[in-house]
Amino acid sequence: MLADRTTLARFLDAERRRHPGAVGDLNSLILDVAIACKAIAGRVAHGALEGVLGAEGTVNVQGETQQKLDVLANDIFLRATEWGGQVAGMASEELDDPYGIPAEYPRGKYLLVFDPLDGSSNIDVNVSVGSIFSILRAPEGTGETPGPEAFLQPGSTQVAAGYAIYGPSTMLVLTTGRGTHGFTLDPRLGEFILTREAIRIPETTQEFAINASNRRFWEPAVRRYVDECLAGRSGPRGKDFNMRWVASLVAETHRILTRGGVFLYPRDAKDPARPGRLRLLYEANPVAFVVEQAGGAAHTGRERILDVTPTALHQRIPLVFGAVEEVERIAKYHVENVDSGVDTPLYGTRGLFRAAN
Repeated sequence: MLADRTTLARFLDAERRRHPGAVGDLNSLILDVAIACKAIAGRVAHGALEGVLGAEGTVNVQGETQQKLDVLANDIFLRATEWGGQVAGMASEELDDPYGIPAEYPRGKYLLVFDPLDGSSNIDVNVSVGSIFSILRAPEGTGETPGPEAFLQPGSTQVAAGYAIYGPSTMLVLTTGRGTHGFTLDPRLGEFILTREAIRIPETTQEFAINASNRRFWEPAVRRYVDECLAGRSGPRGKDFNMRWVASLVAETHRILTRGGVFLYPRDAKDPARPGRLRLLYEANPVAFVVEQAGGAAHTGRERILDVTPTALHQRIPLVFGAVEEVERIAKYHVENVDSGVDTPLYGTRGLFRAAN
């Protein structure tokens, strides 16, 4: 029975009561985001039955071909959250510039940034996709529609963040800074129900995720780490590893939150103009917040993700996250390679002078 379960609304209300001065605006915004995720889940589930699969025929600011569901999901997010008076502005992967709240709606004290449909390259093959979101505080006292500079806040300033995953079941994973919690959508009730409270990522793992086809472009630190994992029980790590790659950040994150592991989308030389591939504001930052609140770590290889000060709305960045032990090892290897970007086979882990562990 519903009375025996904790709904998302009940959970958020209990959290609000910990802060006597809170008026519930953040709760209302999160619940509006949840409504958007429910609507997107329904469209994803119906797929070809509603004619929403395939390319839209347009290109977004990232230079990527938009899928029909990318555009639809973006519109659902905007419509679900613009009217309630909680947000002053929004930014999306699918929009070149920040979205201003229509004049007929009141403005609030938060900024919402989101990737409306992460992993959209997997839509047509029926692999799990999702939505990622981050909530920031809007600058006070301007009275104007926030420009791009208002969104350029370090991830450590996030008020809340999370993602929805549209798979065999739809789940919403959320943090407001007091742990990471998972809610499963009960389609019979139309409610998100708390099913995983205070998620913790295992401290050690034998599983990593990386796109191995890019190996020739990796920095020496990344090649060293992956080579050691692949060497297995007979190598320096002394244990066998499994490798995974879904090409959906939400799916990768959810797997690591469920059974542990480490994910790498590192800096590489494939496109020198891009120091990384994932978007800082609406992918890396919310994932890092969720992961850290679950006892994990998130890093660029050179610094903690949540300490990075953004310089552009659609800035890309390397991302390594998961079990603390593995993330720290990868960061250590970057330091030991002095960020040279040059492979030195005579002095590397596979050369004549094997580095000590």
